[in-house]
Amino acid sequence: MKAAILGATGYTGMILLRLLSDHPEIDEIIAVSSTRAGKSIKEIDPGVYTAVEKKMQSTDVKLVSVDEAAAMNPEVTFAALPHLESAKICGPFFETSVVIDLSADFRIKDPVIFEKAYGQKPERQDLLDAAVYGLCEIYRSDIKKANLISNPGCYPTATLLPLIPVIQKFGACGKIVANAMSGISGAGKKAVFNNLFVERTENCGAYAPGKSHRHQPEIKKELDAAASAAGKDLGAEGANLFFTPHLVPLKRGMEITTILDVPEDMAAGLTDEAIDALYTEYYGNSPFVAWDANRFPQSRDVWAANSCRIGWRIEGRSLMLFSTIDNLVKGASGQAVQNMNIRFGFDETAGLRIYGEL
Repeated sequence: MKAAILGATGYTGMILLRLLSDHPEIDEIIAVSSTRAGKSIKEIDPGVYTAVEKKMQSTDVKLVSVDEAAAMNPEVTFAALPHLESAKICGPFFETSVVIDLSADFRIKDPVIFEKAYGQKPERQDLLDAAVYGLCEIYRSDIKKANLISNPGCYPTATLLPLIPVIQKFGACGKIVANAMSGISGAGKKAVFNNLFVERTENCGAYAPGKSHRHQPEIKKELDAAASAAGKDLGAEGANLFFTPHLVPLKRGMEITTILDVPEDMAAGLTDEAIDALYTEYYGNSPFVAWDANRFPQSRDVWAANSCRIGWRIEGRSLMLFSTIDNLVKGASGQAVQNMNIRFGFDETAGLRIYGEL
């Protein structure tokens, strides 16, 4: 199968090149850049050159323009492009290719909420209803039929996977507080003063706290949908989610600690055995989710893997959830490949690692 990667020179695009180079179902890779078309992959990313050389013969192992890529009719197109730009640049591919978009451009269907989060209305409102939210373990059956898949953000992925089963089983009473820690690569591959090594090393801090981060509405709408589907009442305004990200001195990796109280009438059922059974019910057939009671996963557990590891602790009727992913893999490129595998009927684990590197 032929796959195009739009934005192949960013972190997510570079990870996609590596994953697709080993993918048994991908025969041809088209690496796309609007600004560096004609450049050799050896010049841009020498570390991956020998791995992709055989699969990029049709472009002489060079980056091509968007129009050149569209003319080559890829069956699947990965859009590793900036928020608010992706929907515009992907235009030539929507009618001819399955598009897996790694930006936020199709994640929020309500234009009002989208504008509040991103400062402008969605570029392609006509496609919002067709887009399927690509949280693989939750929307697998919808992904199988979708031609436009909106890959979730890294923060939402790591927050939602442990939370959705809990919300559907127990509901929540009062605030849901999620504190997140992310490596610097989560900010993308761009020159920003605050992301310099000398600024980030030996340094940690919160940003966009509470309800001000643009991923908060994305997480909230999924929690509201999960609660509604299960008949759980989260209050008149839905999930009262306080989400606070922190930038920590790691290249990659992400850990989320989430605390919520279950309603009093559900407290007696809040046990380690019940949570274990719940995750077994939801994720027993999901190769990339693993869980352990009273074990607190670390970012190194999932380094370079497409996995999410979950732990928890119960304090009365308060439940503490701990989850970790590699923000560049399960939080971006790996989940995009997982979405492709599901959509085209491939082995869901094809081209992806379950375990982390040492």
